Amino acid sequence: MLPIDVLADLGKPLGYLVFFLIGAGFGFALEIAGFGDSRRLAAQFYLKDMTVLKTMFTGILVACLLIFLSSSIGILDFSQLVVNETYLWPGIIGGLIMGVGFVIGGYCPGTSLVSAASLKIDGFVFLSGTVIGAGIFGESIKYFDDLWYSSYKGRYLVSDWLDWSIGATVLGVTLLALVFFYGAEKTEEYFRKKETGEPWSWKITRRSYIFSSIVLILTAIVILAIGQPDPIRKWKMMESKYAPQLTSRAVFIHPLEYVKTNNDASIKLITLDLRTVSEFDAFHIFGSVNMKLDILLDSKLVSQYAQLPTNGVVILISDKEEESVKAWQYLKVQGVNNVYILDKGLQNWSKLFGNLKVHGKPINLSSPPSDILELFPTNTFTPKIKISSKKHGGGLCG
Repeated sequence: MLPIDVLADLGKPLGYLVFFLIGAGFGFALEIAGFGDSRRLAAQFYLKDMTVLKTMFTGILVACLLIFLSSSIGILDFSQLVVNETYLWPGIIGGLIMGVGFVIGGYCPGTSLVSAASLKIDGFVFLSGTVIGAGIFGESIKYFDDLWYSSYKGRYLVSDWLDWSIGATVLGVTLLALVFFYGAEKTEEYFRKKETGEPWSWKITRRSYIFSSIVLILTAIVILAIGQPDPIRKWKMMESKYAPQLTSRAVFIHPLEYVKTNNDASIKLITLDLRTVSEFDAFHIFGSVNMKLDILLDSKLVSQYAQLPTNGVVILISDKEEESVKAWQYLKVQGVNNVYILDKGLQNWSKLFGNLKVHGKPINLSSPPSDILELFPTNTFTPKIKISSKKHGGGLCG
């Protein structure tokens, strides 16, 4: 299932070659679309040449439809795609600043690179200003930290904002994009014919536009009808990828490793206790959260665990292995990276730690100190926890 790890699967030489070819192809596409000419880019703000808007919306819409169609039929794991985290007000203010710069200079950072690559002087000037501005920003960010980190929304999609399903959002975005296409085309045509004195019509004159619109709308309807896979269906699609970690018990950790991890200040530990409320109330590890298995099917709740920092680790506790395995499956297919299971739950917890003393005093069973590790041979357990993180990326103007 996509996405693939290009460097891991192809090796660094071929992987970097793939990155280079994609980048070169993207730059070439922008150049032939006219994105290396500041006059053409700026013309959209005067409503005379809407090439930029039409080209960008075409790319956005086609990518959107392909991503979610692939996700709905099980070709792509959308949870593994990089979605830049949203800081709402900094994003709005930054967008306005970049928009003003776009109008004045005729470029955004990405298109200035395209222009500079074709040896245009204004492209070099704008790119130089971008680099200098980024340097000034980096040195001055400490003065507005509160704003820079404000209104954090995490992995925030349009569907989250509207509280719609992915399918409904995709259909809505498709219809909105087609309205923009039509408006851009007719606005461009109006100003072009106004100069020549030719009559203007609101009718769509190209059959290819009608055919393309029908294809786009039908694709969006298919995405809506199929829907995005829930964790149960996703596990069936992705079982071959993750099941070996369960069968080899690579994700089952020893209680001593839990104690070690729980006392490691460099790790942000989340412990989800899947036992009944009565069992949890009778005894639980300090800081753990009582959680019903079915709740982990809620993607909105699970998203907080999928967005943990790179040092975040989730550990599941249940005295029923079948239950903890299901919870692990649900979390894993929803994009939670570092998730593990406490082997045999709390069944042997008291037996293992109950009679231990540290500095002559009995330990607190709900929060054993790291000192107890010294009471056991170093080979008592094999460490299983390995911190892994999603790769980050940026967009054209990121």
